[in-house]
Amino acid sequence: MDLNWLLPLAGFALVTCGTPGPNNMLLTTSGASQGFRRSLPLLVGVVGGINLMILAMALGLGVIFERVPLLHDLLRIIGSLYLLWLAWKVAKSTGPAEGNRPLIPAHQGALLQLLNPKAWMMALSAIGGFTLSGEAYWPSAIWVLAIFFGTGLYTGAFWVVFGAQVRRMIRTPVGWRRFNLGMGAATAACVLMIWL
Repeated sequence: MDLNWLLPLAGFALVTCGTPGPNNMLLTTSGASQGFRRSLPLLVGVVGGINLMILAMALGLGVIFERVPLLHDLLRIIGSLYLLWLAWKVAKSTGPAEGNRPLIPAHQGALLQLLNPKAWMMALSAIGGFTLSGEAYWPSAIWVLAIFFGTGLYTGAFWVVFGAQVRRMIRTPVGWRRFNLGMGAATAACVLMIWL
């Protein structure tokens, strides 16, 4: 593959995967609440969900979104409600998670992707903007998937590590309550990104 094609694709993946948003707020919260190792299943769920969406777009699902705009609006509503529910769950948690039960399981990380209209638009843009035509279509689509998978893992890991560092700094129940309320509010604020 040509570097003139790969470098913009890598840049697009870095910007869309690495900037603050619902995924990265949840990964930070998980890192703070559970530490790095116990947050890995959520990280894999988030990245896996994104890649499933990109694959669905490569297989032609994007055409349905273009032909049925109501589907996009319905996805926005359901996604917003789900994101608000996750924000509430984060905000009401009290401190570092005890035991083996994750704050946010991997399947919820993947589900968040499927209900996030912004993530669908990212997947559509990745496939629409970076796949090549003709016989090069599937090789280029596989490159898109691979780059988004790798970029999603390392940018997501950065946010989990950031959260794990926060875990070391917060020492009191009041500090945890404030942190979790702040992360819940930041996650809820991501709903505005969906609608603007």
